[in-house]
Amino acid sequence: MENYLNIALIIISVLLIVSVIMQSKGAGLGGLTGADTGSVFTARRGVERTLFRLTIVLSVAFFALVILLVYLTG
Repeated sequence: MENYLNIALIIISVLLIVSVIMQSKGAGLGGLTGADTGSVFTARRGVERTLFRLTIVLSVAFFALVILLVYLTG
């Protein structure tokens, strides 16, 4: 059971990293270092909104898996 949870945790971690990187629209690698890319508070529409919600779902799933894994191993 723990092996499946570890594999799921790795997959969700990679997906979460990819979704966060994809949110820096057109910023390139400068967005990863904290470079100023313009206005932070912009309206999210279409794909941006979907990507934003996907990031939230992935982060909740990540924390739930971590807590479950700690509970099972502890």
